[in-house]
Amino acid sequence: MKAYIFPGQGSQTQGMGGELFDEFDFYTRQADEILGYSIRELCLNDPQRQLNNTLYTQPALFTVNTLYYLKAIQEDPAPAACLAGHSLGEYNALLVAGAFGFDDGLRIVHKRAQLMSSASSGGMAAVINCDLDRLRECLSQGALAGIDVANYNSDSQIVIAGLQSDLSAAYALFDEQNIVYVPLKVSAAFHSRQMAPLKEAFADFLRGIRFSPLRVPVLSNIDAALYSDDSLVERLSAQLCSSVMWRDSVLNMRATGVTQFKEVGPGDVLTKLGGKIL
Repeated sequence: MKAYIFPGQGSQTQGMGGELFDEFDFYTRQADEILGYSIRELCLNDPQRQLNNTLYTQPALFTVNTLYYLKAIQEDPAPAACLAGHSLGEYNALLVAGAFGFDDGLRIVHKRAQLMSSASSGGMAAVINCDLDRLRECLSQGALAGIDVANYNSDSQIVIAGLQSDLSAAYALFDEQNIVYVPLKVSAAFHSRQMAPLKEAFADFLRGIRFSPLRVPVLSNIDAALYSDDSLVERLSAQLCSSVMWRDSVLNMRATGVTQFKEVGPGDVLTKLGGKIL
């Protein structure tokens, strides 16, 4: 059994998409009309140095992931047994499952990007080779209850998020306990309680979208469980301020019989994570 998995923010790189913009010109032109700028120019040349800006990164990745998927099914039309995406990539999984068309999907992602780029409090850091129990024990020792697990990517890679003051205190503890960490270049504490004020505004926007029944099972980031047709607004809005449970998602897919994980998008971040998880 095969699963398509779609990468999220952090996988962007200048040059992504390449000749796919010309090959799938209909979608390229549609993206330009919705966004009001050239998606090809942004991804290939990035003249204004905006590709790593959340406001532009998310629509760009959603578009490029879509083009990679269209190319993938040309080469291998056999359908996937299930779908999943890491954070932003979850929108590509829902697109492929039929929840919405490319145009509505891009409008949703653009709104999400606008909301997330408006947040300015906090930061994030990757914690390396420290399992979740040890990480939580360390944070408990430091009375750092304000720090959240943003991404549970694998047992050897966990991303935390919180206010900068809490993160600075955590870094001091990590140094004492020889825990390796890498502060991330992000503008806010994504996938944490700091994003909670954005949740209702996003839910209001999503309620204006007409969703279609899912044709393929899709795993949700917030708990690695399957979406139902009536849970899209709730789960997508909750995803803003919830952990991305990627490790559990991969394990759940394997438990249902998935033997092939095909990453669809730029890079191989999820493929490498899958190797560590499995």
